[in-house]
Amino acid sequence: MAKADFIGLNQRLMDEGKADAEARNIPFDPNKIRQFANPRNAAAGSLRQKDAQVTARRPLKFWAHGWGVSSDIPGATAYDVMEAMKSWGVPVSPMVKRFETLDEILAHYRLIEAERADLPYDIDGVVYKVDRLDYQQRLGFVAKAPRWALAHKFPAEQAQTTLESIDIQVGRTGKLTPVGRLKPVTVGGVVVSNVTLHNRDEIERLGVRPGDRVVIQRAGDVIPQVVKNLTRDENRAPYHFPDHCPECHSEAVAEEGEVDVRCTGGLICPAQRFQRLVHFVSRAALDIAGLGEKSIAEFIEAGFIESPADIFRLHQHRDEILARGGWQEKSVDNLLAAVENKRSADAARFLFGLGIRHIGAVTARDLLKNFTTLQKLAEVGKAVRESEAVREEITAIDGVGPTVAQALADFFHEPHNVKVWDDLLNEVSPPDYIVETKDSAVAGKTVVFTGKLETMSRDEAKAQAEALGAKASGSVSSKTDLLVAGPGAGSKMKKAAELGIEVIDEAAWAEIVKAAG
Repeated sequence: MAKADFIGLNQRLMDEGKADAEARNIPFDPNKIRQFANPRNAAAGSLRQKDAQVTARRPLKFWAHGWGVSSDIPGATAYDVMEAMKSWGVPVSPMVKRFETLDEILAHYRLIEAERADLPYDIDGVVYKVDRLDYQQRLGFVAKAPRWALAHKFPAEQAQTTLESIDIQVGRTGKLTPVGRLKPVTVGGVVVSNVTLHNRDEIERLGVRPGDRVVIQRAGDVIPQVVKNLTRDENRAPYHFPDHCPECHSEAVAEEGEVDVRCTGGLICPAQRFQRLVHFVSRAALDIAGLGEKSIAEFIEAGFIESPADIFRLHQHRDEILARGGWQEKSVDNLLAAVENKRSADAARFLFGLGIRHIGAVTARDLLKNFTTLQKLAEVGKAVRESEAVREEITAIDGVGPTVAQALADFFHEPHNVKVWDDLLNEVSPPDYIVETKDSAVAGKTVVFTGKLETMSRDEAKAQAEALGAKASGSVSSKTDLLVAGPGAGSKMKKAAELGIEVIDEAAWAEIVKAAG
C-alpha cells in the first residue's frame, strides 16, 4: 500500500466513523475508530478481510517478484522471466536489475537505500537472487527458505525512551515471555509502547530494570526490540525473573540447554487452557467432529469445560447447550455422539492430545508400543524422577531419549497434572496399544521421508511405515535402508546418494503400501 493511499485510507475510515455517529445521533469518539499504524499493517489487514468486497475497496497494489506453478517458463534466467512478465503488463519494479559483480550489487543496494525515504511506498531492504534458473534448481531450499536468495535489510531506525515496567505474558505452550512497557516513542513513523524482551537470558544480557533508559529499534522495520541499556551502571535493584507462573502459580522452569522458562501448569493454566483443549480435540489427536475452536471457546466461557475429562461430561450440559444460540437438537446430539465415540480411542492419541512437552504423535506411539497402557505409562512417569533404572528403561526405547524422559518426570511431578490425568482416565477406556504390522517389502527396514509430501502428511507417512513393519526415522544415516523423497528434497537426498541408499518417490511408496494390502 502506497504511503499516500495509507493516509487516505485512515482518513476515510475516520470520516466513515464520523458519518455513522451523526446518522445514529450519538457522540463521535475518534479514539474508537480503527486506524492502521503503518502501510504494512493496513495492507495485511486488508488481505485478511473475510468480506472480499471490503478488500476490493482498499487501495492495494503490488510488484511482482516471482512466479508459482507454470506450464512453460519464458526464459532461462529469473531476470528474463521478469522482463517477460513486464511485457505482459504485469507490474514489475523498475529497480529490478541484473548485475555481474558484488560491487555492482552493493552499489545498487546503496542507491535504493538513498532513495528509500522518497519512494511512494515503504521497503525494509532488497533481495539478491541467483539469476540462472538451473542453478536455482540445483541449490534448492532449506526448510522454507531458498538457498538461491538472500535478503539484505536496511539499518533500523533507533530511538531512546524509558523502560517503565516489565510484565510477563504466558503463551499457549506455557512459555513465559517478558514484555517491556515503554514510555511511548515514535520509531519509523510508528508509536511504540511495548517491546519483547524475549527471555530471561536476554534481560540478564541487557541488564535492564524498570526505570532504565534504553535504545530501541524496529527489527526489519516491524518488531520493536531493545538494543542497548544506557543506564546499566545506575544503582537500581536488578529484575528477578519469576520462578512461578503469574497466571496459575505453578512452577516455571527452564529445561537444561534451553533459554525459555515455561509454566508447568498445563491445562490448569488459564493462559494455556484454550489452545491445549483445541489441540486435544484436533484431527491429529482425538479428532472429535463438531468440536472446533469456536465451540471450545464457547464452552470454556460457559464453564462447561476446563480439562479434557470435562469434554466427556458435556452430556450433562445438553439442555444448557441447547438453550444457547446457534445450537439445534441434531447438532448437539451429533456432537455428544462424536464425543462418546472417542471414549475408547487409540491410547497414543490420548497421550499426544494431552500436549506433554516433547511428546509428539510419533513419540507417543513409541512410548505406548513399549508400555502398552496409559496406566503403565503413568506408573513409569511417576517413578522416573527417583529411579535411574526407570529412566534407562525409557531412554532405551528406540526414538526416545533423555529429553522425553525428563518431560514425563516434569509432567507427573505436578499434582495438578496427575489430577487431570486421573480424571481423564476415569472417563475413557482406551484399549491396550498393540501395533499390528503387515508383511511388506520394507518390514524390518528403516525408512526416512524428506521433501514435500503431496498426498499425505509426514505423520501419516510415518504411521504407514510403522504399519508395514518399518521404522520411520527423521535423519539419514548408514542404518537407513530407504529414502522417500518428495519435491524440494535437499541435504537428506544428497547424503543418501553419498551412502548408496535407495531413493524412491511418493508414487513408488504408495505402490509399496498398496502391495502390502
